[in-house]
Amino acid sequence: MTSSVWNWFDQHILGLVREFRLSFLPPLMVYVAAGISPLTQIVGSFYVKEQLGLTAEFLAGLAFWAMLPWALKMPIGHLVDLFWKIKSGFVYLGALMIAASLGIMIMLLGQTDAMLRIASAEVWFITSSLLAPIGYVLQDVVADAMTVEAVPNVDRSGKPIDPTLIRSMHTTMQLLGRLAIIVGGILVALLNVNMMEGVAELPEAEKSLAYLSVYQIGLLIPLSSVIGVLVGSLIQRNNINELIKSGHTKSEARALTQVQSERPTVNWWILGGGLAFALLSISVGLLDVSGAQEIVFVVSAAIILFLMSRLIKELDPEARQVLIGTAIIIFAYRAVPSTGAGTQWWMIDVLEFDQSFIAKLSLIASFLALFGMIIFRKFMAEKSIAYVIGALAIVGTLLMVPDIAMFYGFHYWTAQMTDGVVDQRFIAVIDTAMESPLGQIAMVPMLAWIANSAPQNLKATFFAVMASFANLALSAAQLGTKYLNQLYTVAREVKDRDTGLITTAANYDELGTLFITVAVIAISLPMAAIMLVKFFKIKSA
Repeated sequence: MTSSVWNWFDQHILGLVREFRLSFLPPLMVYVAAGISPLTQIVGSFYVKEQLGLTAEFLAGLAFWAMLPWALKMPIGHLVDLFWKIKSGFVYLGALMIAASLGIMIMLLGQTDAMLRIASAEVWFITSSLLAPIGYVLQDVVADAMTVEAVPNVDRSGKPIDPTLIRSMHTTMQLLGRLAIIVGGILVALLNVNMMEGVAELPEAEKSLAYLSVYQIGLLIPLSSVIGVLVGSLIQRNNINELIKSGHTKSEARALTQVQSERPTVNWWILGGGLAFALLSISVGLLDVSGAQEIVFVVSAAIILFLMSRLIKELDPEARQVLIGTAIIIFAYRAVPSTGAGTQWWMIDVLEFDQSFIAKLSLIASFLALFGMIIFRKFMAEKSIAYVIGALAIVGTLLMVPDIAMFYGFHYWTAQMTDGVVDQRFIAVIDTAMESPLGQIAMVPMLAWIANSAPQNLKATFFAVMASFANLALSAAQLGTKYLNQLYTVAREVKDRDTGLITTAANYDELGTLFITVAVIAISLPMAAIMLVKFFKIKSA
């Protein structure tokens, strides 16, 4: 028994430590920044619920617009390939936009009257919500490219590394990237658990100060990514010096450490299509056109698919087929809609989950996601995308059952039968523990395949292609969420900020049907995509 435990520990934990390289650190710091990004989500949810009169349908629409910058990863990725030598500038620009987003909320909470004289709280919140995603997109594109740069092709003496080992390092790098995001989530959860303790009982003024402190700490997010880029420059310089000491000239050392041997040809289709998409989105949004989100989604989907068709010509026929099959399956999995903001409102109002408990759920989810990623290392490395997504779809749907059951009062029965032990909080903890590893698992095999198989001078572009397509799927999910919230009415209690009178009554009557509808879609959509790929005999990663 002891031997088996040690073998497991050696294989899954120590093995990962042994495979770590110092060159992995810079992109991991940018990924940690991405992991820290949900720091303000809990206080943001409570701020919206307590201070703003925004509906679940409107918030789903806002989430759609916030997702659109992620669909621009393709032209941004191509720009990173074109300006590879100054790619750190994209990280600095992204950090500036994230800092601006946080700064707006810091001013709104700390200097409320001054900010409200300029614009309403809703306008400031929406502006902040739209600025941050642009910053994260810029940083994420560069981080993906840095993961390729982090895996060396030569050893310290300049000798080529075995291709099998390089493939293994790419898988490890992508796994560590997901783990870094989860570690960032753990740091966020720890901070929220500490800072949200007892906040629910505070007067409104003190509650706002607690929220303000969370946004102030959030400034660590852009700082982490900037430090990551600076560390990357130092490591690159050190690698060059090591090669010079082993007998190579400075120019040879630089050539051996470069990922991009030559600058790629400008792909005007990608840049022009990206610009057209941006202009269309902004124009439709500013003109307040009816069906604006649907128009932007359809046109952006057409542009991205067209640009993908142009770009995959760079691949050989087999790799091209793998990319298409993988894209279809990933899109279907990520396009599954959610129940929307109403679920958290219901948990707050009906299940009586306060800020502190929701933060603790987030902490549990982050720790177990980290553990789950390590446990499923071999599963991700050895199984196809179709197999992984199929398993995730089944497990994810089953894990929606506890929420459905609690809506219909299951937790009252379990609490009565167990003398109050298995209540709504106990069930929520167990459900979160089971669900937490699922989110990151699907992406690792796909990212490792791209890092190893895409052309050397177009790595950032290919990462961005799949990310744009996958994030377009998230926009589809947000549209689906909006439609479902139009079909099923879910509303929390809204009070007038000045008079305290109730302007909208709480209504969760149709949330149970919404839960069931989402569960059905969550299993049927990915499975349909897998069967489609199998039927047409298309390969996947």
